[in-house]
Amino acid sequence: MKRRPGGPVRRVERLSTNELFPVETKGEDAHEHGSSWPAKRRDEERVNLAPPVDTDMKVLVTDPIADAGLDRLRDAGHEVETDYDVDGDALLDAVRDVHALIVRSGTDVNEAVFEAATELVIVGRAGIGVDNIDIEAATDHGVIVANAPEGNVRAAAEHTVAMTFAVARSIPQAHGRLVAGEWAKGEFLGTEVNNKTLTVVGLGRVGQEVAKRLDSLGMDLVVYDPYISEERADRLGAELVDDLHEALGRGDFATVHTPLLPETEGMIGEDELAQLEGGYLINCARGGIVDEDALAAAVGDGVLAGAALDSFAEEPLPDDSPLLDVEEIVVTPHLGASTEAAQENVAVDTAEAVISAFNDEPVLTALNAPSVDETAFPRIKPYINVAETAGKVAAQLLDGRITAVETSYEGDIAEEDVELVTASALKGVFEPLEWQVNAVNAPRLAEERGIEVTESKTRQTDDFQSLVRVTVHNGEDSIAVEGTLFAGEDARIVRIDGFRVDAVPYGHMLVARNTDEPGVIGLIGTVLGDHGVNIAGMFNGRETQGGEALTVYNLDHDVPDAAVETLLEDDRIVEVTEITLDGADERQAE
Repeated sequence: MKRRPGGPVRRVERLSTNELFPVETKGEDAHEHGSSWPAKRRDEERVNLAPPVDTDMKVLVTDPIADAGLDRLRDAGHEVETDYDVDGDALLDAVRDVHALIVRSGTDVNEAVFEAATELVIVGRAGIGVDNIDIEAATDHGVIVANAPEGNVRAAAEHTVAMTFAVARSIPQAHGRLVAGEWAKGEFLGTEVNNKTLTVVGLGRVGQEVAKRLDSLGMDLVVYDPYISEERADRLGAELVDDLHEALGRGDFATVHTPLLPETEGMIGEDELAQLEGGYLINCARGGIVDEDALAAAVGDGVLAGAALDSFAEEPLPDDSPLLDVEEIVVTPHLGASTEAAQENVAVDTAEAVISAFNDEPVLTALNAPSVDETAFPRIKPYINVAETAGKVAAQLLDGRITAVETSYEGDIAEEDVELVTASALKGVFEPLEWQVNAVNAPRLAEERGIEVTESKTRQTDDFQSLVRVTVHNGEDSIAVEGTLFAGEDARIVRIDGFRVDAVPYGHMLVARNTDEPGVIGLIGTVLGDHGVNIAGMFNGRETQGGEALTVYNLDHDVPDAAVETLLEDDRIVEVTEITLDGADERQAE
């Protein structure tokens, strides 16, 4: 944007993006102009995704999944490549041109993978646990991480219940003795679960299903989970306990259902096991949560009556594991999700997540991206575009380093879950400043740069059924851009900095501020015409008669610098800003 010489300089000429969000502040901050700012998303662009990619997507699968998932991807028209042995440098080479990576627990998806996979849009985990995926690195690179939390929940819950009975009734041990030729009926005296207390550590999806099943068998339920409400525990008929030691001390059986995180690694050690004295521990969640050496010692020394594990800190379980030396410990080789139905479910669910990402639809199981209920998405989808466009326009109209972004929602849209819309507004504000900014990493970028983000809603609106306002601040000044929808999904900019306009956000645009005097609009049209720039549309607003006016021009071409300089020579023109939105290249080529 440029201003007429001699006036107070509120904005400056085109500068680099480093000056807008500098790593080290040197000199004045200012906005960059002339970047490509798409306002209407094209088919290949992603709301939740990394950089736009071609419509023919490539999917790499590095751990075995059911054929149903592979078939679903191929039926959707995508190229699917399987390589179940790739790792190390070979994996880095393999991911360089892929748009989706599907894994289970056998592939380590770390920072180096995301660095190498410059086209990557989504990592799909065919299962629940994602401790083998660096979600922080994924977010930094704008890549969605999605798991399949529902597909194997029932299988994992049923296996947990089976392991509970197996250890309580010594079923594997009795079987082993019998096939070895011993009728050892008198050597095994089991424990009933009826009227016993079950301590559930982690009341997630699997934990809830286990609790329901064992509650129906007459067990009392005690829950330890610092992230759930008492109301949620009450709905399951469980008592929520705030202290892990107390919860374990109350239980006859304890079942673990937490993810493996830094705060949960080794959370059940010698002291915790001592609280469960005389009881049974079952872990079919993730290895590493329970101290296996301490567990083997506790069962071997008779502190616990037994234990059953399906997940281990190191897999396959080493031959010298102390767990294998204790007869009262039942072990299975990570079979929790190993049912035909579960394998097919997680494969199809993961494929659907990948396809949703490719189709610019919400990924309902995304772990690091804003999501929205599938039934609500059609109602908010058009406003994703409106918010993103408003953010792009506002950011280009404001001087200086952006310090805060406000998103406001009025009318019907205020009734919806707008997290994804807000993330898209941030994407619009930040897009020219980061190579891979999108709705995944835009909130992170705001946090890292110390930019305050606020959101407000009101059902009250004066003029429109729904209105989205994006306001950007630089510490002293602010610019607000408001957008809405006309006739269904026809996006319009209806206010800029308080001026009422009716602008179509598309292609090359020129925003001019001038005094409200006769002949100014004619002058602008003449200057643009003299420089071969055709006006496709014009939208004018003013404060008061004779005051300041703001006009938005849709143009068929970009504006030459010479035309801008000529305009600014006229005292009636205060400033002009050129904005380039989606469709500019197509319109210029016509």
